[in-house]
Amino acid sequence: ALKLRPGDKHCLITRSKCFLKLGDTENSLKDAEASLQIDKTFPEGLYQKAETLYTMGDFEFALVFYHRGRRFRPDIHKFQLGINKAEEAIINCLGNLSALKLENIEELCFVSRQAERKKDNQQQQNKPTKDQKGTKKQSLKTERQLLGELYADKVYLEKLLKDEGLMQSSTRQGIKVMDLVLDGISYLNHRRDFWQQQKPMYARVHERKLLRQGRAQDKKRKSSDMSRSITKDMEDIQLCLARGSAEQSCRKAERMLRKIQGWTEEEFPNKNELIGNLHSCIGNAHLAMGQMEEALHSHKMDLDFARKNALTDAVSRALGNIGHVYARIGRFQQAINTWEEKIPLAQSSLEKAWLFHEIGQCYLELDKAEEAQDYGKKSLQSADEEEDVEWQLHATVLVAQAQVKLKDYRSAIMSFERALEKAKLVPSEAAQNDIIA
Repeated sequence: ALKLRPGDKHCLITRSKCFLKLGDTENSLKDAEASLQIDKTFPEGLYQKAETLYTMGDFEFALVFYHRGRRFRPDIHKFQLGINKAEEAIINCLGNLSALKLENIEELCFVSRQAERKKDNQQQQNKPTKDQKGTKKQSLKTERQLLGELYADKVYLEKLLKDEGLMQSSTRQGIKVMDLVLDGISYLNHRRDFWQQQKPMYARVHERKLLRQGRAQDKKRKSSDMSRSITKDMEDIQLCLARGSAEQSCRKAERMLRKIQGWTEEEFPNKNELIGNLHSCIGNAHLAMGQMEEALHSHKMDLDFARKNALTDAVSRALGNIGHVYARIGRFQQAINTWEEKIPLAQSSLEKAWLFHEIGQCYLELDKAEEAQDYGKKSLQSADEEEDVEWQLHATVLVAQAQVKLKDYRSAIMSFERALEKAKLVPSEAAQNDIIA
């Protein structure tokens, strides 16, 4: 496909995902970055770059790109999932962040985890006995579980270190055996630490609270096991969707929905709330597969359950999703009506900036330029409250486009000039070129 359409960003991202599944993180990162060179705001490109960096262990850089993707598309839930898991992985590495004190000696910068590993290797070569104590009194049982079959290899390498004669010898290529052994131990230690960090609880906090509320203190072990199983199943459903396996996510959610519908409220008090969550997951999966009518039906089911149970957050979620589906299929007035109903439920200025911008875009599609301009200004005001340059840019461009349709060309030029300044701050060369054009 790339031979027929060189540089196609969707093909690049799909190939990047394949490279990542093969463990070829270098080529996966190259393809993700290539897609962003074509379009710096491409959500799938930002997400794929973040996922690849996360897999490489560069949690700090991954967090940057998860945040960047969320700023462009706060409606895509997988960016928030990525932020949660990257933050928890960093905390697992650093411990309590409140205990850290930063000193501005020269300049603060990001340090990649690969650079840290090189430094660790150098330290281990200078102090070979330190790596023997490197487990830092970690439970052998935990380490055995994390490393699995590789645990026996680590034990073997550590025993080799005690053979002083062997450690002083070299291979035919002149490499010291001690260096090879230390490299092997270091690699296994990093794998152990990374796998431990790969298991953060990044399911939605709301879903975790939902399940915890269902556990009364006097419940039997069977009930607790059921709650843990539900939590894990919900995480699996969200992860499948976040990783691009929409069909698998949909199948799992539908299977879980059939199972839960057979339960009584005595068995699981939050049954209806969980059913609503599952309808939302199924709707998002159908949307990802391009099955719009099915997606709309599932999100409406989510809305019904949310209203019956007076769940404000769930109502807001469902209205946002329904509006998004309407906009995708060109039913712009219905999208506007749905999103306007959601406005009082928005919880942050950033969410309002996105919401007002989307409503304005729909009015622009309907050739209602005055309404589009009004909502563009509202979006800009919300973006100003958050001091979010990217959404200030989007809102200003929307206002300018509406002014062009109103034939208020002098004002449009001024708005485009303000947008150009925002594009330089982002920075986005593609946006600058579009605005200048």
